[in-house]
Amino acid sequence: MSDATPSGSAPRPDVMDKLVSLCKRHGFIFQSSEIYGGTGSVWDYGPLGVELKRNVKDRWWNAMVRARDDVEGLDAAILMHPRVWEASGHVATFTDPLVDCRKCKGRFRADKLEDAACPLKPSRHPGEFEACDLTPPRNFNLMFRTHMGPVEESASVVYLRPETAQGIYVNFLNVQQASRQRIPFGIAQIGKAFRNEITPGNFIFRTREFEQMEMQFFVEPATDMQWFEYWKAERMTWHQALGLEADRLAFHQHTAGELAHYARAAFDIQFDFGGTLGFQEIEGVHNRGDFDLTRHQEYSGKKLEYFDQPANRRYTPFVVETSVGADRVTLAILVNAYREESVPGETEGRTVLGLRPALAPIKAGVFPLVKKDGMPEYARRLAADLRRVVPVFYDESGSIGRRYRRQDEVGTPFCITVDGESLSGDTVTIRGRDDLAQVRVAADQVGAALSALLAADVTDARVSDLGAA
Repeated sequence: MSDATPSGSAPRPDVMDKLVSLCKRHGFIFQSSEIYGGTGSVWDYGPLGVELKRNVKDRWWNAMVRARDDVEGLDAAILMHPRVWEASGHVATFTDPLVDCRKCKGRFRADKLEDAACPLKPSRHPGEFEACDLTPPRNFNLMFRTHMGPVEESASVVYLRPETAQGIYVNFLNVQQASRQRIPFGIAQIGKAFRNEITPGNFIFRTREFEQMEMQFFVEPATDMQWFEYWKAERMTWHQALGLEADRLAFHQHTAGELAHYARAAFDIQFDFGGTLGFQEIEGVHNRGDFDLTRHQEYSGKKLEYFDQPANRRYTPFVVETSVGADRVTLAILVNAYREESVPGETEGRTVLGLRPALAPIKAGVFPLVKKDGMPEYARRLAADLRRVVPVFYDESGSIGRRYRRQDEVGTPFCITVDGESLSGDTVTIRGRDDLAQVRVAADQVGAALSALLAADVTDARVSDLGAA
């Protein structure tokens, strides 16, 4: 971990194409509406992807809400009164500069041309190829507009929210009074947001429909920078606890030119995705001052002040925000976990998703060594029992080595094999994904053994500590 985006070091390999293929093949992520040719930069999470992303969101919610007594939960609506977005500034200023190419008909962000490739000459950026004919920049609002009610008229215009934070601000007093919280305290929520991005891309990194995990922490004005530093450290620690490598994480401080007009300070937590994408933001920590509550007071005509009874005074709290992209963190976890390696004694290597066991969508694979002698029936009974404890996958197809490899590729930390000794002595072997060790355990103790391994919440999937193989 560092305080600035590293530079000068050799870039990590680009695994994105391999990862996209793996995610499609194994049911992590599919392109939306694929049978119709797909929808641009909109993605569907398959059986394994939805479990992985849910584990990420649950881990955030547990750390942010359930493990603390100073943060409350909220689930605000996607559709809000249109004045909310006037107050927040989104209607007037939530724009990107757009340019069109009259030659290729491509559209690009004028301030990100260096990140785009010319469709006619991919080795050049838009505007650098002699055939390029770019229009002057014009502002393009990123909010999706729709209409509420049966008649499409200006009075019925509503927006799909471009962020979840505003739902927290307008509910500040509702939550504070209902929960009887005293400042400092926070409000957290997880929810969908929508942005009509001009140049989305890089798989699920930048999409038009995405999920945010946001927490707004309300503080006394004189203490805002103290809490800002506290949440910077807390959030970096959380990302490291996901198993993200420390040297792939960095803080990026917003310069004066990058700061939003209302922000008193802002840092991004960046992750190194490798290849040309490199270090990119996965979370923002911002000191927003009293801008948001003040604006909503002004536009709604309702007071959003906090009354400090012991001090007998009212004030508008400052806000320290932590905003995480659930999809970006999921992608960072996948990139961080992907590896290809050789295995001693084998001619073929293996592809592994070295996911932290607690995050893995499948916690254990259950296999009969062969499809005879009562082993499949025994293994199915064991799998049914274990499903009460952890998510498991039963597989009897192919050689045992091939079944191990399939589970390695989707990040399953432990594999349980039923063999001849299982039938005679009611024991099975547990194999660790990362140490490749195999330990024999009594069949009626497998659930407890898996629970203990997962409760340890370690980065690697190892079973050697359970006992001698």
